[in-house]
Amino acid sequence: MRLERGQWLAALAPGLALAAWSGAGLLIWRAARPEALAQALAGQGALLLGWLALGAAGAGWLALSLHDRLVRAPRRLADAAANLAENPAAPLLDDPSPLAQAVNRLAGRSRALQADMERLVAEASRKVAQERDQLGALMAELQQSVVVCTLDGRILLYNERARTLFQRLSDAPQIAGGADLIGLGRSIHAVIDRPLIEHARETVERQLARGEPAGAARFVTTTGAGHLLQVLWAPVRAEAALTGYVLLLDDITEEQAAQSRRDQRLNALTEASRASLANMQTALDMLDYPDLQPAERDSFQQVVRDEVQAMAARLAELTQGGADAQARWPLQDMLGADLLAAAAGHLRAGSGRAPAVEEPAPELWLRVDSFALVHALGDLAAPLPEGVAPGLRLAEAATPGWAHLDLSWPQDAAPAEGFAGVRASARAVAERHGGELWLEHDRAAGRSFFRFLLPMAQGRREAAGDPRPEFYDFDLFGADAAGHALDDSRLEQLAYTVFDTETTGLDPAGGDEIIQIGAVRVLNGKILHGEGFDQLVDPGRSIPEAGIPYHGIRPEMVRGQPRIAEVLPAFHAYAAGTVLVGHNVAFDMRFLQLKEAATGLRFDQPVLDTLLLASIAQPHEPSQSLEAIAARLGVTIAGRHNAAGDALATAQVFLALLPLLKARGIVTLGEARAAAETSYYARLRY
Repeated sequence: MRLERGQWLAALAPGLALAAWSGAGLLIWRAARPEALAQALAGQGALLLGWLALGAAGAGWLALSLHDRLVRAPRRLADAAANLAENPAAPLLDDPSPLAQAVNRLAGRSRALQADMERLVAEASRKVAQERDQLGALMAELQQSVVVCTLDGRILLYNERARTLFQRLSDAPQIAGGADLIGLGRSIHAVIDRPLIEHARETVERQLARGEPAGAARFVTTTGAGHLLQVLWAPVRAEAALTGYVLLLDDITEEQAAQSRRDQRLNALTEASRASLANMQTALDMLDYPDLQPAERDSFQQVVRDEVQAMAARLAELTQGGADAQARWPLQDMLGADLLAAAAGHLRAGSGRAPAVEEPAPELWLRVDSFALVHALGDLAAPLPEGVAPGLRLAEAATPGWAHLDLSWPQDAAPAEGFAGVRASARAVAERHGGELWLEHDRAAGRSFFRFLLPMAQGRREAAGDPRPEFYDFDLFGADAAGHALDDSRLEQLAYTVFDTETTGLDPAGGDEIIQIGAVRVLNGKILHGEGFDQLVDPGRSIPEAGIPYHGIRPEMVRGQPRIAEVLPAFHAYAAGTVLVGHNVAFDMRFLQLKEAATGLRFDQPVLDTLLLASIAQPHEPSQSLEAIAARLGVTIAGRHNAAGDALATAQVFLALLPLLKARGIVTLGEARAAAETSYYARLRY
């Protein structure tokens, strides 16, 4: 066996030390008694040296053994342990020592954990692969072009419809096949201008900043090949940060062309019909003369018949050609304050002049092509002299459903003739909205202004007011056997319909009626925002003025809407197979219960009330109103006292209550219902 340097040192060290010690002793003895030392060495020297050599050899062997056990063995154990840690295939230690066996046990546990991790990773990979394949199949089957991009416009994903669309948009479709415009890593700005994308992003970011759910922005753009694209821009978010966006694209060139042809036919029909009507009127006037000769009378009657036939033929032609779908320029709902903010930013960026903006009414919503409108305002402001800051004002017009958007400036700052070059394009934008554009002068205020007439949209309402009183006048917990069959199901495994109603008043038995039902579905602990239910209802009676500030629903809004007998079957089907959830839900259930006889529909599924659940999860809180609970749980309420908004807030509150209930041992539906029955609020009667 070849010894290492350390082993040689361990074996020789005791002998060398013994020799040195013996030599030192001999030197001392010689110095003290030199004759005696000489006599001892002469008689017993060989025996003494042999004994010393034997002792040195024994000490060296002992030192070598100790070195192997205390130095070399731990080093080998450390190397073997490092090998086990880095190499799952390495054999376990063949060493009976307790330390080695402990290392083997740790290695065994590590390998078991690693095997479980590999199994979980393999399962997750299979699920991801399955979802990827499903996404790929879904993308392939979509009848709409879809492109997913990073925030800087780099394309991450697109489907076959998008590739086909971009092939049509390409300048060389037969050569490049659209690859000159679309491809992974390419920029979408080769087709859609960056300012349009940025404007859409700013619009959505303003919505998010107000705490609204992530929405989308719509706009229309033209391409270099002359195509007209309708684009929906939707954000991709990771937690609260935007990480990219999705574009849904439609080529509406043919639709707009068909609309143009239809408009031309309508204009032609109008002009031709005007001439025919004039001819018929003349012929009818002549027929009134009493001395008209029979031949002349027949001639004028024939004129009437010919013109009637000509008009009928033109109408038939128009009807036959009217199969083309009417396609109007797509518009988007936008808060008036957001439109003014975007316009002010555009004017400031373009000219360096900060416009004076009058704050509009907070609930004023418009239906506009915001990008085109903002740039039209920028074009109109461009001719103003340097140093003249324009003003922006938005207010409701005297005509119901319309609003005025004004761009003003001092009356003597610029002549009206200076705007001739931009008025035509701005007027086209106004006509795109179905509105008008004109120039006015307010001599009393000394200002001139361009005024856009724009359509209004029904915006989101947040009416202030106290919540309705708790209202328990029937047994909320009287579910049938089918309802109790779900009692053993865990709360997070059930499907829920979270709903709310708005009513004409607070007395269902006294004749008050439902005027709106809003609901969302909850599945697997997630709110399905795309599967909502929101329907206004004609109550068949007046809506008291005192309640309008609370729910914001005016009589003209429900006029022509379906009656409750039509709405309840649809809501019953929507909620089928789910657990009903509401806040102070007995109030809403009372209205549904009173309609059972008239509709033949019974909502007999289990019911949970967030008012009762919150009082169990947080029993020491002074208030259990929806606003108070939401504030405690960090839930933002948008659109309070709107049925759809309240339903969404209640769903968020319900999901936030589930972990608190679980911490109290309430994990199944039956446990939640039993706990709710013990709530103080469940025993109240009003």
